[in-house]
Amino acid sequence: MDPDDENADDAKATDLELSDAEKDALHDLQLAVEHLHRGYGALLECHHEVGHAMDQIADAEDRLREAGHETWANDLRDEYLPAGSIGDRWTYELIEEFSDGFLRELTDFEASVRDELADGQGHVTEREQQRRWRERAEGWEDE
Repeated sequence: MDPDDENADDAKATDLELSDAEKDALHDLQLAVEHLHRGYGALLECHHEVGHAMDQIADAEDRLREAGHETWANDLRDEYLPAGSIGDRWTYELIEEFSDGFLRELTDFEASVRDELADGQGHVTEREQQRRWRERAEGWEDE
């Protein structure tokens, strides 16, 4: 990245005339979206772990059937494998609903607030801190 581009971003961030409350609100919204993405990652991990467990349940069904335990194998086939993890819902349904619903809606909301208040500029608080620290470091070079 060209250092002049970074300086332009720093200048753009400092040219914004935002109140402290607006900066804090943008920061809180951006952190909220980042935490929602982390939560989505945890849901994906849960989805994958449950999927692996279901594969092992299917393997257990086969092994029970091979061992002559038809009743238990049938219970796995009929009761557990088709069942949802939460109520009747499979984990992929939870993933899709979260991703297409709340996560997308709040991400879009945060982007629209950021567009309106900060000309789309993200991480306003961090950019301001970066600029201050760089200016402080440059000040030491002059001594």
